[in-house]
Amino acid sequence: MTRTARELLETTTREFAPDPGSNPLVPLIARGEADRAVLAALALEQRWVIPADRRAFLHLAERSDPRSAAYFTALAEGEALAAEHLRTFTAACGVDEERADAYEPLPGCQAYPAYVAWLALNAEPPDVVLALTANFSAWGGYCATIAKALRTHYGFGDEACAFFDFFAEPAPALDEAATEAVRTALDEGRLDENGAHAYARLLQAYEAMFWSTLGQHGQGRGELRDKPPTARSRQ
Repeated sequence: MTRTARELLETTTREFAPDPGSNPLVPLIARGEADRAVLAALALEQRWVIPADRRAFLHLAERSDPRSAAYFTALAEGEALAAEHLRTFTAACGVDEERADAYEPLPGCQAYPAYVAWLALNAEPPDVVLALTANFSAWGGYCATIAKALRTHYGFGDEACAFFDFFAEPAPALDEAATEAVRTALDEGRLDENGAHAYARLLQAYEAMFWSTLGQHGQGRGELRDKPPTARSRQ
C-alpha cells in the first residue's frame, strides 16, 4: 500500500532518531553538571549556525516549487526570530559583543551548517524537506531539555531561555508545510526517498558531532578560544 506523506515523514523521523548515547553533553546540562563556559560556547557556536542556516533555507526556497518554498521560507523566518532570542541567551551567559565577535568557532560544531549549505546548493528541495524534518525532531527535544535545565540548575529566566523554548515548542504550521511539500513531490514522482535518507543520515551524524565537540570542549580541551581583537572572525 502506498504511504501517505505524513506516514513517510513519521517513519523517517523514527528511523533516524538519534542513539541516546550519541549526545554526551545534553544529559550533563540536564543534571546541571556542565560548566557555564560550555553554555557560552553553545551560544557562540549558534551565532554562526543560525545565520548560515537562514541563508541556506532562503536559497532552497528560491530553488523550490511553491509547496517546498513555503516550508523553507517559514524555516528562514524562524531562524530570524531565533537570532533575536540568541542574543539574549548569549548576554545571559556573560558574553559581550566584543568577545562574541572574537570567538573562533569549533570545526566539529560547524560541520552541520556547512552540510546544510551543501544541501542548499546540490540537493533536490523536497528531499531536503524530508531529511530536515526528521532531524528537527531530535533538535527540538534537546532544546526542551536544555530550557528546563537552564531554569532549574543555572538560574536563567524566561527571556534567557527563549531561544531554546522557541525550538522546543510544537510547530503545527511548519509540520503541515512539510507534509504538503512531501505530498506534492510524491504525487508528482519527484521525491527520492533513498537520497533523502542519505541526507538525513548525514544530518544526524553532523548533529551528533556538534554536541560531542562541545562536550569535549567542556572536558578541559581548552578555554573558549578568542582571537586577538585585531583578527576578529566575521559572520
